[in-house]
Amino acid sequence: MPAIAHAQLNDPKPGQGAPQSAPPAAEPSAAAEAQQRAPIVPDKAFEEALPKLSDDINAPLEPLNGFQQAPKPTTPAERSQPASPVTSSSAAPMDEQGFVPAGPEAPELTAPLPLLADFKVQPVGDEPEDGEKAPAIRYTTDVTGLDALRLDGQFRELSALRQGKGKAANAAMVSARAREDEKLALRLMKSLGYYDATASSSIAQDPPNSGAVKAIITASPGKLYRLGTIRIVSDPTVPPGLLDRELNLNPGDPIQADRVLAAEANVSLRMPQQGYPFLEVGQRDIVLDDATHSGDYTLPVTLGPRASFGQIQVAGRRQVFEAEHINIFRRYREGAIYDSRKVDDLRQALIATGLFSTVSVEPQRTGKPGPDGTEQVDLLVRQVAGKARTLAGELGYSTGQGIKAQASWAHRNLFPPEGALTVSSILGTQEQALTTTFRRSNAGRRDRTLLITASLNHQDYDAFEAFTSTLSARISRDSTPIWQKRWTYYYGAELVGSNEDRYNFQAGKRDRGTWLIAAIPTFVGYDTSDDLLNPTRGYRIKGNLSAETSVRGQARPYARMMLEVDGYYPVTSNIVIAGRARVGSINGIGRDDLPPSRRYYGGGGGSVRGFGYQELGPRSPDDKPVGGRAFNEFGIEARYRFGNYGIVPFLDAGQVYEGVTPTGRNLRFGAGIGGRLYTNFGPLRIDVATPIARRRGESKVALYISIGQAF
Repeated sequence: MPAIAHAQLNDPKPGQGAPQSAPPAAEPSAAAEAQQRAPIVPDKAFEEALPKLSDDINAPLEPLNGFQQAPKPTTPAERSQPASPVTSSSAAPMDEQGFVPAGPEAPELTAPLPLLADFKVQPVGDEPEDGEKAPAIRYTTDVTGLDALRLDGQFRELSALRQGKGKAANAAMVSARAREDEKLALRLMKSLGYYDATASSSIAQDPPNSGAVKAIITASPGKLYRLGTIRIVSDPTVPPGLLDRELNLNPGDPIQADRVLAAEANVSLRMPQQGYPFLEVGQRDIVLDDATHSGDYTLPVTLGPRASFGQIQVAGRRQVFEAEHINIFRRYREGAIYDSRKVDDLRQALIATGLFSTVSVEPQRTGKPGPDGTEQVDLLVRQVAGKARTLAGELGYSTGQGIKAQASWAHRNLFPPEGALTVSSILGTQEQALTTTFRRSNAGRRDRTLLITASLNHQDYDAFEAFTSTLSARISRDSTPIWQKRWTYYYGAELVGSNEDRYNFQAGKRDRGTWLIAAIPTFVGYDTSDDLLNPTRGYRIKGNLSAETSVRGQARPYARMMLEVDGYYPVTSNIVIAGRARVGSINGIGRDDLPPSRRYYGGGGGSVRGFGYQELGPRSPDDKPVGGRAFNEFGIEARYRFGNYGIVPFLDAGQVYEGVTPTGRNLRFGAGIGGRLYTNFGPLRIDVATPIARRRGESKVALYISIGQAF
């Protein structure tokens, strides 16, 4: 205060505590005495003497020359000294405002700034300067109250504390994770209908003063809320009550989030299957009553018209099919009640052609009346053509067949619609072939295929060497990886010309001959397996019958028959037991009158593993296989899969017979183990096997590499 400040500026009076040893003060001047006798200025007068400040903070500042610098306080000794005159030579020059001009700047201030690249910038890290890692806090987690609701497993999967793996940088981080888990516990309990649930989190040292931290989550579910009234706001359905039946929520059911969402999803799924393609499910409203612990449920639904199937419409920049060909794929008739499953089936059939980069099937309202009070709905097929050409290759090896490389080029729509041309070749150590195939898919009917093939083939095996040309035609219904069918079949005709060598038992030596063969092959199959390339359950039954005539000098008709049964049984989630039995017989002709390429043989990767290709069965005096008119084969595998890999121990058995009956005598066995690499186009197979009770001349170890399971 001014009074205090003023008092502090005065010297102490004699007799009021002045030091006795102090020297006598100089005589005060007249001005000092006058100042000493001046009265103390009151606070009010002092404040009134201060200049008034403007209330406008944006007002301009007053000029500097309007201010006067306050004089420096002086001591009494300084005041007693006479003022020293200041000459003009010792006084610093001043500008017109009374300021001393600045002197010259230092050289380092005028020098250019250094480049940024010259600075060494080291980021601030979490580690101390000595390089040691900052200590981390270790903690444990304790959760109570969720196990009774069977939520502990789900909580562990989503918990922030669990994801931290018991380590954190500091206690604040542990606390933040605990708060997140507290919210998680609340969400989980409310998802089961416990809307009064509470959860709390705390951090404590356990044991006390040990430095070890424990995060504690305590959950209390409270009362379970159940559904009260259930109301669907919608137009009437045909038949009545259809929405209530598909929603399938009942008063008294717990208000569980997954159950309610599943019920609404079922409405969205099932109603388009029963004639309502334009149905829209609105936002539900659940009003909770905490007194009764119940909730009244209301669901608005916009039905749209009840529909029946109309016509096919097409659209797209690069169209593949016209509407006329797409009609072949549909499994419904016009005028039938709309069913979204039939639409999905049509879309899958179009995808299976492999001719589209994108394809969609969408219902379109027409406003035209349909049968039974429905509205006719057309299906709009939007299509964009994909790449029609394909290059493919395959490489395999097996004992007895050697290395076999296959390559093919295909144009899948060279002759629209779906007229494909494929040129393929085989280059192997013991087989070479060139084949041209015309394939018409969905030929006049869905899933029906017309196949015309012309091929040239050379085979050089221990059993025979043959130069063969073939012309064949076939109509078939086949399974594909996208569309696996329960029933499959084919029938057709073949014309084969073959020049082959054989062991002539009458002449006691090998000779060559040319045969002309005409055949009418047929096949029927029944498949309940769950996968075409890698089945794990179900069974398959296959039957072949081919009526043939072999002409060499004279015509000799005969019949080739074969029956195969495969079964698959899952023992556990990753172990499958697979079994196979196959028998065949040729009736109506003697073995030596048959061309060697049309006889039955045993041994190899698709037969009895452990033996070389065509190694089983009767042998000629020059110790080469001669084949037979009957055979049987059996195999069992234990397919153990772990991830994308698998191990398959197996045991095979079989024999080839000179007669027409597969008697089962003199069975030969082969055992081995295989490896599998599972890919998105099927398993890659490597099998190693050896014959049991091996005989002279038979393979010691047989190796097979191919794509797909053995059966």
